[in-house]
Amino acid sequence: MPMTMDMFVFLVLAFVAVASAFGMLISRNGIYAILFLVLNFLTVAVFYLLLGAPFIALSQVTIYAGAIMVLFLFVIMLLGTDKLPPSTGLSYQRVATYVLGGLLLAEIGYWIWRGALTGVIPPPSAELNSMASIQEMSLMLFSQYLLPFEVTSILLLVAMIGAIVLTIKQKGGRG
Repeated sequence: MPMTMDMFVFLVLAFVAVASAFGMLISRNGIYAILFLVLNFLTVAVFYLLLGAPFIALSQVTIYAGAIMVLFLFVIMLLGTDKLPPSTGLSYQRVATYVLGGLLLAEIGYWIWRGALTGVIPPPSAELNSMASIQEMSLMLFSQYLLPFEVTSILLLVAMIGAIVLTIKQKGGRG
């Protein structure tokens, strides 16, 4: 099978996505971990572009890499937990992590070896990316699902206020 340009771009992005996820997991500094996660979100957005879903790619960048990561960064800097202390985990947790990670890699290898992953994701239809479907989705979001949408926004606001209140009490401020 010859290497096409799409396959080359996919392989480079896959390496960047896995490397940034691994960098996020091993980073001891919270700010660096967030930057690795933003890089991971951006590569996932490019994956969506390669699959022909520009609206989902734009949503990925604006919602996750933009708003959510800014909120995480704000909370980490506000709490002052940008540097993690040395791990105090139990010894069996480390062993369980290695065993479960090995099982996951073995399962992925098995499915790749069987060739069962080819054709799992159907090609995107043109109807999914049309402007009409985006308009229908937005109308449904703000009519049929308005209450869950507003409850989610209130929960995020309460979580942010809770983080601020906890920080003020821990740092010896008012409250």
